[in-house]
Amino acid sequence: MTKSSKGSTSSRRRFLKVAAAGAAASVAAPTIVSAQGPINMRWQSTWPAKDIFHEYALDYAKKVNDMTGGDLKIEVLPAGAVVPAFGLLDAVSKGTLDGGHGVLVYHYGKQTALALWGSGPGYAMDANMLLAWHKYGGGKELLAKLYASIGANVVSFPYGPMPTQPLGWFKKPMSKVEDFQGLKFRTVGISIDVFTGLGAAVNALPGGEIVSAMDRGLLDAAEFNNATSDRVLGFTDVSKICMLQSYHQNAEQFEIMFNKAKYDALPDKMKAIISNAVEASSQDMSWKAIDRYSKDYEEMQTKDKVKFYKTPDSILQKQLEIYDQVVEKKSAENPLFKEIVESQLAFARRATQWENDTVVNRRMAYNHYFGPNAKKKT
Repeated sequence: MTKSSKGSTSSRRRFLKVAAAGAAASVAAPTIVSAQGPINMRWQSTWPAKDIFHEYALDYAKKVNDMTGGDLKIEVLPAGAVVPAFGLLDAVSKGTLDGGHGVLVYHYGKQTALALWGSGPGYAMDANMLLAWHKYGGGKELLAKLYASIGANVVSFPYGPMPTQPLGWFKKPMSKVEDFQGLKFRTVGISIDVFTGLGAAVNALPGGEIVSAMDRGLLDAAEFNNATSDRVLGFTDVSKICMLQSYHQNAEQFEIMFNKAKYDALPDKMKAIISNAVEASSQDMSWKAIDRYSKDYEEMQTKDKVKFYKTPDSILQKQLEIYDQVVEKKSAENPLFKEIVESQLAFARRATQWENDTVVNRRMAYNHYFGPNAKKKT
């Protein structure tokens, strides 16, 4: 064998060894990843298990679980399973829970400015427009700044625009502002200040405790959220009068929250899935709400014999006036509150003008097709 052929043979042997090692590595890699197993997260919502809001939380978890192929598994427990509903922020921040599903107004006691994500008239914006402000108008950065100011170790994703919430459930129709004097009433967030300004004696309770409080006479009246939630929680058992339309929570949305350390440790691919699942769930929730809320609204009238009344304009106007007074006071006390209000106002001024000038009022079309003078359609 020549010197040249010996060198050639040696080179081939080295090549085969390297190739074999590479092949072994490529086979072994999946085994290592598989051995690590899925990442498991334990969450809690702020809602009773029977409420559609808890269903929304489960919907989001399922989307993430499915989209990661089971590499990330989120388990969602109902309110009270680990901590009370109003204790969610502390539990997630401390790592007692890996995440949760709720609303920002439930953290009102920690920092009043958190309630600006949903508690109030939204400066004529609906909840979807307020979410547009959050994503594109500076709200996301302000929320991160707000959470940092109170040392909250969380990553927050507001999502899921809610329709305008009812004024509430009462023993008799509310015809004037004076009807609120001394009324024992349930609400949350900045709405506490608004209804207090209307003359009510306000008590903040989580959703699962409202109906029992009304049944025991601890509350004269209360608001929660929507036809489906109110019906399944039993409002129709303690009241047959519901007042529709209000400015106290005209632009609220949900919040998906992660413990920051747990979230930061996730691979970038999972973070991208989480973010996109938030937006997919936001739209899906909106569609489901239209379907379910309208069905329950209809059935509450036909089966539960509930009478619905429109809130008088005099009460709506007073809500706006009191809200402005509350905001002025809190802005003077809290620079971050003021900064957020100014940001919302700037976005709302152009967004609502565009909407009011552009979007046709659907009442005429409704009356044309379904009103008392509408021709029967085949």
